[in-house]
Amino acid sequence: MNGPRVLVVAEQLRRAVPGGIGRSAVELLDSLSVIGGVDVTLWASRPPDRETRARDPLARWGWPVRTSPLPGPLLTRAWDLGLCPAPAGFDVVHSVSLASPPLRAARPGRPGRGRGAARIPASMTVHDLSWRRVPAAATARGRRWHEAALQRALRSGAELVVPSHQVACSLREAGAAPDAVAVVPWGADHLAEPDPQGASTLLARLGVHGSFLLCVATLEPRKNLARVVDAYGRIRSALPEPWPLLVVGPAGWGGVADSLSSRPRAGVVLAGPVADPVLTALYDRARVLAYLPLDEGFGLPALEALSRGLVCVASDAVPSVGAGAWESPVAVLADPWDAEAMGAALLSGATDDALRARLVAHGRRLAAARTWRATAERYLELWRGLA
Repeated sequence: MNGPRVLVVAEQLRRAVPGGIGRSAVELLDSLSVIGGVDVTLWASRPPDRETRARDPLARWGWPVRTSPLPGPLLTRAWDLGLCPAPAGFDVVHSVSLASPPLRAARPGRPGRGRGAARIPASMTVHDLSWRRVPAAATARGRRWHEAALQRALRSGAELVVPSHQVACSLREAGAAPDAVAVVPWGADHLAEPDPQGASTLLARLGVHGSFLLCVATLEPRKNLARVVDAYGRIRSALPEPWPLLVVGPAGWGGVADSLSSRPRAGVVLAGPVADPVLTALYDRARVLAYLPLDEGFGLPALEALSRGLVCVASDAVPSVGAGAWESPVAVLADPWDAEAMGAALLSGATDDALRARLVAHGRRLAAARTWRATAERYLELWRGLA
């Protein structure tokens, strides 16, 4: 195959909950497999057991897969210690997150500054610096790991690829050279075809009938779910009907899922994770999406909602739909630290029909302009330049 030989460090796809990082990696790789022009090899830890090997997520694309003999936790720990560098024989090494092998990147005009690894052109996707922006939304251990990983990335000389200008600014404030940061927004055209019957079955099981407000997020502190629930409680009686708030997403860390389950609030329904086609159908049926994290590097669920013509109420920390994302407002924005303001935004987003019509029209245009093919082409252009 013509094009650079790129080793993609895909360890994130081995995680039990790959999250937004995993989603973006999958969509990037899907688009690269369609447009071609690059010779991809994937690298990750060994699958943990035979059953997992049989349904290895890395087999999805039919590309060669290099596996370390180490399991995931040991491999990432080895990387933290500067061990287990990337295999040789590639033009570029790309890491889909800060969990990266030791790099000593060779960039045009900027010699690598890292130690203990072969010099090779390298790039790395940095999704956010939320542990710096909202320290309370991460554990002390998580802050230490992310900060150490960031410092290794800055020393490595790798090209740092970010999904938004907000993350680019944070990286430059952390010491990244301006010419070492590339902004490549994500796409919005990845949602699966809707499964209306699957959504109907789920909603009937949960006792949800008619309209509802939707929240899509991993249940972890940064997603601000306790305050979202508080905001919803403040305005529920003011809604035309007591529309429930349906919370969709896997349990993360921090005991958020347990807290929401053990202290039920009127109208709040926990659905857990759902299949992609069901999620698309839920976007189609919901009255509004409430996506109000404390910090976000991009905010994929908000853009997904816009692509389905769903009104989005987002925090002003969500770059994908925030101020400057498009020439006209595409979402109702609110301060994620202010439950009263969030509630007012939810109420207007759910009930103001004139506002809703404007947001849907502008949001569809923004979403149509965001494609994963364009994202993949930007990555490919970057890799060609590095190689």
